[in-house]
Amino acid sequence: MKQLLVPRIGPPEVLRVITAPDPEPRPGEVRIRVHAAGLNFSDLLARQGLYPDAPKPPCVVGYEVAGVIDAVGGGETAFRVGDRVLAMTKFGGQSSAVVVPQALLFPLPDDWSFAEGAAFPVVYLTAYHMLVRVAAAQRGESVVVHAAAGGVGLAVAEMGRVLGLRVIGLASAAKHGVLRDYGVEPIDGRDPQWDRAVRALAPRGVDIVLDASGENLRRGYELLAPVGRLIIYGVSGLSTGTRRNIVRVLWQVLRLPRFGPLSLMNKNLSVAGVNIGHLWHHAELLRPQMETLLVLAAAGKVRPRVDREFAVEDAAAAHHHIHARRNIGKVVLTFA
Repeated sequence: MKQLLVPRIGPPEVLRVITAPDPEPRPGEVRIRVHAAGLNFSDLLARQGLYPDAPKPPCVVGYEVAGVIDAVGGGETAFRVGDRVLAMTKFGGQSSAVVVPQALLFPLPDDWSFAEGAAFPVVYLTAYHMLVRVAAAQRGESVVVHAAAGGVGLAVAEMGRVLGLRVIGLASAAKHGVLRDYGVEPIDGRDPQWDRAVRALAPRGVDIVLDASGENLRRGYELLAPVGRLIIYGVSGLSTGTRRNIVRVLWQVLRLPRFGPLSLMNKNLSVAGVNIGHLWHHAELLRPQMETLLVLAAAGKVRPRVDREFAVEDAAAAHHHIHARRNIGKVVLTFA
């Protein structure tokens, strides 16, 4: 099988495609011949040595795949060789063959491409979990989402339509047309006074702020209406280029705001954190959410937008594409 290896910490050019023996499934597992694997910002942080969860290099990362089952490890299973599936992986997903437990395996919608399947689990589970489980969003509430034209941002937009939410999205001006097509009210995320623009749209404040940057937490918190919820699901602000800058990382970490319990209580506000990767092995929690999302997919209410497909041999270009914030939707790696 082919694997995308992170041999050491460094820029995208360190990435290497290697060959390795195919893994063998054990009872309760299946092997998938991978056609497409998702690429997430956490994978870029792992390559830069800025993602604590990732295994130490040399390593293979990747949280999600889509492909065809080519071996079953035995035992009772609802899946068979030849089934088109999508699956969640705890690293190792950027490989042409992966073994996964059946609890993390789902049928690929009939009219979806493999690229769409690989673009689905991480961003839609993140959006659903934040809005439904953590924020308990109510119809008519307002949501501000940063990086609104990225994979999670567009998933939030679609879930906003399903849940009846007003979504205000921050993104560069060139991406505003796409956001409007998704029903999002766009604001220029590069405007240093973006929070004033949000306040102009929502004078009483907003109910939910979703922030994956870590750089705007204080201003997001100050935008909250009574009983508002700030949800932090990433710290992409730690990476501002293709190489790690330890001094900047430490400075950014030191600048992160602290939210004291007395202030939260007196203002009736909530601050929560989400790391969907830390829940990957809690199938009892995530599987019902994924099943609900696939019902919505079957009804045509959600569908991932694939920005670009890169052959795994072009993974460095894919990393550069995301570093430059060029993507609208999800970037995936493909295996011939």
